[in-house]
Amino acid sequence: MSNEAVDACDRLGAPVPYRSESISYASPGRSHVKRLFDVIVAAALCAVLLPLLIVIAIVIRLDSNGPTLFIQYRRGLNGVPFRMYKFRTMYMSAHDDHGVEQAKHNDPRITPFGSFLRRSSLDELPQIFNVLRGDMSLVGPRPHAIGTHIDGCTLPKVCSQYMLRYAVRPGITGWAQVNRYRGAMTKMQDLISRVDQDMYYIENATLGLDIRIIALTAMIVLRDRNAF
Repeated sequence: MSNEAVDACDRLGAPVPYRSESISYASPGRSHVKRLFDVIVAAALCAVLLPLLIVIAIVIRLDSNGPTLFIQYRRGLNGVPFRMYKFRTMYMSAHDDHGVEQAKHNDPRITPFGSFLRRSSLDELPQIFNVLRGDMSLVGPRPHAIGTHIDGCTLPKVCSQYMLRYAVRPGITGWAQVNRYRGAMTKMQDLISRVDQDMYYIENATLGLDIRIIALTAMIVLRDRNAF
């Protein structure tokens, strides 16, 4: 883990995880196949979507002052922090780098074009590069901002099984997301329900299930009203 990542955890008062043997529900062979699938699909998406990525980047710069990308620490495999990429959707003066304040409906921090990106989930496209880097998978539990809390409690304190999500790489999409568990978490039950869905995925993960989740994501993401 880099010193920068450790410092980020220290500033947030979060425990710094150490590398250890994580809980694994998949055989090494299956993990290698999943990683190969991730790299092939992510590389193909980069090639196909490159013109769209360029257009989005240009519009973001025209829409408001600031960089094209928003980079924020999230926790990945074994709980190790990594820098996750998203297209910037908020005004620079309102950015919450640690994710302490979750986005909400009609959030004044969100730019006009940013609102469209969030509704269509196009703001997540730069995470394709996280997949190529090995930080993330196409499918897996969605990584939350390190500073996220519910009713003043950190997420591991809300749900006892939360840390088990770190047994696998986080995903751009996941079983929870295609089952409509998206958007801000305002109640403890919101997180508990999502972790239940994540644990189902971890315990039943197969390449076939990944393909099914990707297909379902493609069908529902543009009409999901829980994204904002």
